[in-house]
Amino acid sequence: MMRLIFILLGIDFLRSHWRGLRRFGWITLIAGAVIFIDALDGSLFFPLEPFACLLLFEGAATLMVAHSGMGGQRVLRYVKGASFALAAVLILAGQHDGDIVLSIIFGLLFLLDGSLQIASALVVRYQRWRPALVGGVVEIALAIFFFQPWPSDYAGTVPYCLGLGLAFAGWNMFILANRVKRAAANPGLQGEVFMEEAESHPPAVVEWDGPPQADEKALTVHVWTPVGSAPGETLSRPVINRYIAAVDQNGIISTGHAALESPGGIYISLYPAVLIDRSPDAFARLLRATPENNVPGEFQPDYATESTKWCPSTRQVRIRNYSETRLKAFWETYRLNTDYNLTHRNCSSSVARALEAALEGSVGRLWQARGFWQAMGKLMSTPELWVALQIRKRAETMAWTPGLVLDYARALSMLADPRPTGWLNTLSRALNKMFRRRLAWQKGKRGEGISGDECTAPRERK
Repeated sequence: MMRLIFILLGIDFLRSHWRGLRRFGWITLIAGAVIFIDALDGSLFFPLEPFACLLLFEGAATLMVAHSGMGGQRVLRYVKGASFALAAVLILAGQHDGDIVLSIIFGLLFLLDGSLQIASALVVRYQRWRPALVGGVVEIALAIFFFQPWPSDYAGTVPYCLGLGLAFAGWNMFILANRVKRAAANPGLQGEVFMEEAESHPPAVVEWDGPPQADEKALTVHVWTPVGSAPGETLSRPVINRYIAAVDQNGIISTGHAALESPGGIYISLYPAVLIDRSPDAFARLLRATPENNVPGEFQPDYATESTKWCPSTRQVRIRNYSETRLKAFWETYRLNTDYNLTHRNCSSSVARALEAALEGSVGRLWQARGFWQAMGKLMSTPELWVALQIRKRAETMAWTPGLVLDYARALSMLADPRPTGWLNTLSRALNKMFRRRLAWQKGKRGEGISGDECTAPRERK
């Protein structure tokens, strides 16, 4: 999470606060260790009930705004909100059975995530696959720790998770605070060198009511979904078709495509110069992100040319608050290498890295006049940060695909172009709907006519 936060806040914004970050990292690390150790003997000093109330509030607030998301973003919101609410209810139940259920849930989550990370590391063999492999083994060890009752007989499940989370977050914050102190560029951007921002003044607007209009200057992420770009009718496999590949009735695999376009004339669309054999047998071999699978690639000149030769993009995500200067600096370096690799350096990974370069410091520019901790609080309280974090983690340990880029761009657009507080607006709309229905019911009971606007409330429920 810290890496993504540093990308969004920016090195220039964070450099003057590295001491505070390091202190906060130490405090968080020590607090996590104390909470974890406290839970080992089964006699808890940590107040679970207030923590469960906060968890329930966060879960309910996330569920209230979940419907406003799109695609996988909406699904992840519902998963997060339901998980937090369920955990809070089990904690407040105060029964031994609730502790056992929580231990099983946490153990299964660690087991599934660790197994998936190990499998993807062994199959894809990306650059840091060995540390990821070790991380997967650690997650499986934690799963075993949650499954067995010793030493706290399941009573310490919640403090274990909270303590581990705080300890890892504090350690990462401490390490990255030291990097911020020494770094000339954002440590979250994998060593890319960026120019200083030419225009450092914050935007006049810090919140927008919706996405950019067609005539607004905005960065555009184009996505050709696997189903939308397939030559024929595809087999019905919803999750696989969206995030991995679509297969038509002849067995031809379509992985889709992604590109990025800026108003300044930059167009990033990497494509293999020679058509790759995507038959099922060859496709399995090409999944490895190793140098022997590199093939010559080429960058398309512009969107108009590419869409004319192929077809228009099926989805677009537009973002106002970005840096053309940083995007140009990234592009001048990245375009020198035209190698293409299906899982390591493909169209989607190119767009994801370019998008992060363009959005570097975008949130910091919005909130620099209001102070560091207010900016951090605003960023941490936005549900899309958690969504973007989960997508980025999965893509980095497996491979970037057009479907993941689409959901990632949507989540980052909500962070870079923030909307007014979502759950407050949703609560206001819910109360207004309840008031309108109550008024309509009272008028109907009195035999009065109901206006056309009042009749729309029941139809909104469908």
